[in-house]
Amino acid sequence: QVQLVESGGGLVQAGGSLRLSCAASGRLLNTYVVGWFRQAPEKEREFVAVGWRGGTAYYADSVQGRFALSGDNAKNTNYLEMNSLKFEDTAVYYCAVGRRWSTNWYEYDYWGQGTQVTVSA
Repeated sequence: QVQLVESGGGLVQAGGSLRLSCAASGRLLNTYVVGWFRQAPEKEREFVAVGWRGGTAYYADSVQGRFALSGDNAKNTNYLEMNSLKFEDTAVYYCAVGRRWSTNWYEYDYWGQGTQVTVSA
């Protein structure tokens, strides 16, 4: 079964930065689209970003200009660089892999375990 492993979450002050990692088994990161979603307490799962091989990426309006996707093919790892973090960015962040581009969480096939990002005011 496909495995995705999240890491990089933690506690950060408002205005700070974090880099989240999503390590995938095999070579899926080179073939499938990679989506990032987040879910805060009492809120629905929210789209953050999606990218695929070739460097194409799309971001939610709420993170546009602050977050950026990148990848390391040698490590089968996708990165979400988060800058200028705000209190409202606090959530559990998930990476997911799907066979087609989508901003909808239910279109993705495999999910990481999630990593907590907490931004202090």
